[in-house]
Amino acid sequence: MIPANFEYHAPTTVDEAIGLLAQHGEDCKVLAGGHSLIPAMKLRLTQIPVLVDIGKIGDLSYIKVDGGTISIGAMTTHGAIASSDEVKQHCPLLAECGGQVGDQQVRNRGTLGGSLVHADPAADWPAAILALNAEVVLKSANGERVVKASDFFVDMLTTDVQPGELLTEIRVSVPAQPKASAYLKVAQAASGFAVVGIAAQLEMDGDTCKSISIGVTGLAPKAYRASSVEAALAGATLDDASVSAAAAKADADASDAMGDIHASEDYRRHLARVYAKRAVQAAAAKA
Repeated sequence: MIPANFEYHAPTTVDEAIGLLAQHGEDCKVLAGGHSLIPAMKLRLTQIPVLVDIGKIGDLSYIKVDGGTISIGAMTTHGAIASSDEVKQHCPLLAECGGQVGDQQVRNRGTLGGSLVHADPAADWPAAILALNAEVVLKSANGERVVKASDFFVDMLTTDVQPGELLTEIRVSVPAQPKASAYLKVAQAASGFAVVGIAAQLEMDGDTCKSISIGVTGLAPKAYRASSVEAALAGATLDDASVSAAAAKADADASDAMGDIHASEDYRRHLARVYAKRAVQAAAAKA
């Protein structure tokens, strides 16, 4: 339980951190909350020549609502997002998701940016970020790059973050018209990770679903949008029959399904269909 030797840096500004990333390139790893990286280092599952700890960069922890955009700093903790009155008012899906991450200790220490970059296939945030059509801001010595959530998650534990880039901010558009949302999951008892998690956001026009977006985590090697379910429900009346028929397609957009000690591939697919229905109905009930 002792990590291999590594060089440690604790920058206090974004520019200093970016300079270190540019200097060390692929030999460098960023430490945010550390819940995933530190155990992997202690078990020597990963050995990192250079570690850049961004925990002292206070400028990366914030929640701002400006016009039609919610901007959240990468080092903002799960707990801060879950308890934010501004988030609850303008984007309740983020607050609901943040409140279900891990346990209280994890929520007090873990960060939104760290979770997204780690891209654990069972993490909660990717489902919500996808359902919200969010954007992530990446900065490097070459400038700033904005990536859509739909393009950010590449594969298991793999994102579009390039060597030398630092995720600094997550941006979510505040809808012009109120939208209802829900995040439901089957949690692993020990860790709180999602065996399967479904984030749903929709806008109703009377009894008709005007628009809907659904993010799925836990089923496939990376989180994804349940486009087949969205297509089936957009413009439809959300009665039990239509929601059931659409939710049956929740696993159709997964290129593959994971199986492990927590759940088989078939059981995860079943859970995705069941919880897609429940999440849509829960969101519709709030509309």
